[in-house]
Amino acid sequence: MMLTATVVKVGIADLKVTKAPFTLKTSGLGSCVGVVIFDHNKVAGLAHVMLPDSTASNKNLINRMKYADTAIDMLVEQLVMEGAYKSKLKAKIAGGAHMFSFQSDNNLLKIGDRNVEAVKAKLAEYRIPLIAEDVRGNKGRTIEFNIETGMLEIRTVNSGVCQI
Repeated sequence: MMLTATVVKVGIADLKVTKAPFTLKTSGLGSCVGVVIFDHNKVAGLAHVMLPDSTASNKNLINRMKYADTAIDMLVEQLVMEGAYKSKLKAKIAGGAHMFSFQSDNNLLKIGDRNVEAVKAKLAEYRIPLIAEDVRGNKGRTIEFNIETGMLEIRTVNSGVCQI
């Protein structure tokens, strides 16, 4: 269990970048994906991604932190501004669950899967290695990233706690 008074909370469709000794935490990850990107300089960022891409949205009106394609762009930009090295970035992700049972093969209803795939594609575009993940399933998650240790603690509804 992480005991600290230095928690930076990240809301839904939000992102934050900070340095150790702070930790980054977000709650309410159902079909959303929590994306943690960090480097060895103990600089890290967390984005709470709601949707896979912003292409169908009015670019002038969107919350860029809401979408995988634009949130990861912002996260990398802010990490570099805080002293991270782009070539040394690593990622961990959690979330992307199927929160509701639909009797349909329609991919549009599989938001969790689409979010996970969009996040992975964007990380690959930046050549950021995905070193750990806890994705899909059908349970909500709360995550907390300890920048000092590089551990991501995942609390899953009715399933306890794990670390990756």
